[in-house]
Amino acid sequence: MYVTLTPQGGELGVEGYALYDQSGYGRKTKKGLTLAPVEILYLVYRDKIQVRNHSYDSLLADFAKNPSFFRSYLVYQDMRERGYAIQTGPHDFRVFKRGQRPGKGESQYMMRVVSERDLIDFRTTQREIKATANMRKQHILAAVDDEGEITYYDVRFHTLKQLQELKELESSASHLAGVAVMVYTKEGSGYDAAFYGKRLDESRIMLSTIEALYLAYNSVITLTSTQGLLSADDYYHLVHGTDAELPEKYTVYCDLKKQGYTPKTGYKFGHHFRVYAEIKSHSEMLVQAVPNGLSLVMNSISRSVRMAHSVRKKMLFACLNDDSITYIEFGRVKM
Repeated sequence: MYVTLTPQGGELGVEGYALYDQSGYGRKTKKGLTLAPVEILYLVYRDKIQVRNHSYDSLLADFAKNPSFFRSYLVYQDMRERGYAIQTGPHDFRVFKRGQRPGKGESQYMMRVVSERDLIDFRTTQREIKATANMRKQHILAAVDDEGEITYYDVRFHTLKQLQELKELESSASHLAGVAVMVYTKEGSGYDAAFYGKRLDESRIMLSTIEALYLAYNSVITLTSTQGLLSADDYYHLVHGTDAELPEKYTVYCDLKKQGYTPKTGYKFGHHFRVYAEIKSHSEMLVQAVPNGLSLVMNSISRSVRMAHSVRKKMLFACLNDDSITYIEFGRVKM
């Protein structure tokens, strides 16, 4: 069968209906079958159709004038080779359940294709996840690296389960050592039970700056320095001078605490927080705070997910919106 090229792809006559009916290629019209460029190239590759005056390589060169075409084609071919029926839209592709096809089945995935160097705009990602969820589908990100290898990610909203709030701590005296804060409390106190800070000896605990800020703003500790009393706001400005990411980190920390979780520094894992659902058990999440409007490079997200998986944790990006925080979970998935 010969396909006639058009600016949008190509067309076959009614004889092309068999490709749709048997394997879900293209879209039926009254005049015949309309094919997307990725479908044309794959069908030529499989010797199922021909294009006059074109070979596979000349078609590829022509279609690849669109910079994103080749990586989309690699994903399309990979999914077809895995036994999936796949069509273009409404993101980049919609993928049907294995063994099902258009007209005789249900799509399972909505797929977005990106390169390893693409910037991921988390505002756009939130909109796309929401649209996918409204269609009761699974949102998949297909990342294509410079060697044409494809990694698939299941991307979804993560709703934190509300946990029981911890008991209130007793008010305590504290003293600054630089930006670090020492709390004077006996071993076995509520601070130990609530997993705050690092105990230095039987009478002292060193709090992280985020913990100290949280407790100061909640009037649990009173901050003192060599110059006297220090307000929570003054301490915030002091810490901010040494930590440019403090605003987003503190906002996410407070939100996690409000929901009953215990965030601790995630520095050794390369992220803002490691998060515990139960005190002193294995932390179950790594959380990175993402300021409103920030985009991250895909290969940076890939490193985050790989690190989280290597230590058996979920990888969450806490997206700060105008008046809320949305947690997005990225996880590698085998298709």
